[in-house]
Order: sequence, then structure tokens, then C-alpha cells
Amino acid sequence: MRIVRNLVLVLLAVLLLPYLVAPLYRIGHPVSALMAWRWLTGAPVSRQWIDFNAMSPALPRTVVGSEDAKFCSHHGVDWDALQDAIDDAGDGEPARGGSTITQQVAKNLFLWPGRSVVRKGLELPLAMWIDFVLPKQRILEIYLNIAELGPSGQFGAEAGAMYAFGRSASTLSSREAALLAAILPNPVRRSARNPGPGVRRLAGTYMARAGAVPRCWSENRAY
Repeated sequence: MRIVRNLVLVLLAVLLLPYLVAPLYRIGHPVSALMAWRWLTGAPVSRQWIDFNAMSPALPRTVVGSEDAKFCSHHGVDWDALQDAIDDAGDGEPARGGSTITQQVAKNLFLWPGRSVVRKGLELPLAMWIDFVLPKQRILEIYLNIAELGPSGQFGAEAGAMYAFGRSASTLSSREAALLAAILPNPVRRSARNPGPGVRRLAGTYMARAGAVPRCWSENRAY
């Protein structure tokens, strides 16, 4: 019984740790679980942190428009999008993403990739907690610095922009920002550096959508 009790205590500690750590991420340069795993296994990792207000304003606008249009109004989880994804799966239709940017931050920082009911069950309350303890702008800043944005270990907007365009994320044009947004689901199979017709088409859609996205963050720079 003592062993079982100790195992339960260890499990509870592991489950509670992200809730204790998340408020500390108001500052600093957090890394994702995938980045840490690649470091441990000797796989290449390239990430240069870039502060939110140093980024081209086109980047957060376009990424929110492409990934999570209700980012500024939901509290970590877009329940309507999640229900639509569940309904599609139940009807046998191709799966579509129902995860918000905040859910992706929760997954990238503390959980693991892939699809599973267990991971989703851990991700949802954690995303709501992150939304409660961190400002929207900080959540977006973290996401844009930990998202995988290249085929060989490029993480974050700065490394992704340098790989794709040879320039800093601070100088991205609207089209370049849209190309980065278009590869976010799979930067290994999709390329902003050599975009195919599908990526170019998505980028055009995201550029058109970006101007209508509500903003809950400050923009201290102009185009």
C-alpha cells in the first residue's frame, strides 16, 4: 500500500507541476518539451528568442487569423471549434484542428505531440489555467517562440524566418508572415522557403483574413 501511495503522490506531483510553473512564464524564454527532447537526444535545435514588440506586426495578426480567430475572446478553449472537430470525427470526415493557440502552448510546453484522448484531457484544463495566469500577448509571444517552423529543428519565428527568407522576423512582409503561418501544421512537409501551390494558396487566404482579426495585444511598431 505504501508503494501505491507513493506512486499516487508522484503522479499528482507530475500533474500539478505545469500549473505551478505556468505563472512563472510571465517572464523568461521558455522552451518546449519537443525542443528539450531533441537536445537530450542530440537532434539539432535552432531557436533565437524574439520579443513580441520586435516582431513584424504582420506575424501575430496572420498567425491568429490562421490558427485561432477567436483567440482574443475565448478563455483558452474554443468550445465551438472543439465540438465541430468531434462531430467531424464522429461522421468519419477528415480531422480538422480544434485546438486554440493556448492549447498548443499547453501541449508544446508541458505535454507531448500526437493525438490521444489522455493528452487532450490534460491539455484542456491546462489551457484554461494558462489563459487565466498569463496575458494574451504573452501567450502569443511564447507560441511564436516555441512553434516548430522549419524542417530540421527550427523553432520559433526568428529561426523560421531566417531559414525560410534569410531575414529576421522583425522585417517580415505580410506575404512572408502568411507563408510561415501556412506551414504551421507541418513544417517538415510544408515549406515557406520553397512554397508549393497549396502553401501559396493558404498564404493568400491568411493575408486576406489578417486585417479582420480582432486584436487584444499592443502593436508598438508600424509596417
